[in-house]
Amino acid sequence: MSRTVAIVEDEPAIRENYADALRRHGYGVLAFASRAEAQAAFALKLPDLVIIDVGLGEEPEGGFDLCRELRAKSATLPILFLTARDSDFDVISGLRLGADDYLSKGTSLPQLTARIHALFRRMDSLAAPRVKEQVFRLRGLTLELERMRVTWNDLDVALTVTEFWMVHAMVRYPGHVKTREQLMREAQVVVDDATITSHIKRIRRKFQALDPAFDDIDTVHGAGYRWRA
Repeated sequence: MSRTVAIVEDEPAIRENYADALRRHGYGVLAFASRAEAQAAFALKLPDLVIIDVGLGEEPEGGFDLCRELRAKSATLPILFLTARDSDFDVISGLRLGADDYLSKGTSLPQLTARIHALFRRMDSLAAPRVKEQVFRLRGLTLELERMRVTWNDLDVALTVTEFWMVHAMVRYPGHVKTREQLMREAQVVVDDATITSHIKRIRRKFQALDPAFDDIDTVHGAGYRWRA
């Protein structure tokens, strides 16, 4: 069955250019010119992945607002920003809202489709049958690989796909330092160090929202991060 990718972009020529490219790769495409159009469609059914521009018509922050709404509906829906707004502040803002990736409109179509393929591969790996269910438990943490579920003291932690794989990378080998490059490989993203740092900060905040005393993720300055053994 074809995957459905939704594109929320207010520039008609750009929107159709992306849509045509994705259709050539076999994806079903839904194209929306505004946040309101996308909201109406997503209220009925969520697509398999969403590409969002930050500025949407008369809403300079419309894409950020839509990302926040989508993440409230689903913790695992892959969300990718594709925008001309590529300052460090905007990138960090998008990731803090729960986006899995953030690309500039200067990104080539082959690179865009490669990022989309990578996000879907991660989702497929979760659905693949395994001989034995993999569950990691450490103090208050339980990570169920097949269900892509993480709990802390039996409370669900609403992680994005990218965040889940970063936690998985650390929890598999507690006490071992994971470099930013290793976390990127595990999450199948290509981003800079500041973006990895933003993801880790967001992960910490999600655990601390459930347990203010949470401190199981250590920053090893100059090296990376580790989950306390």
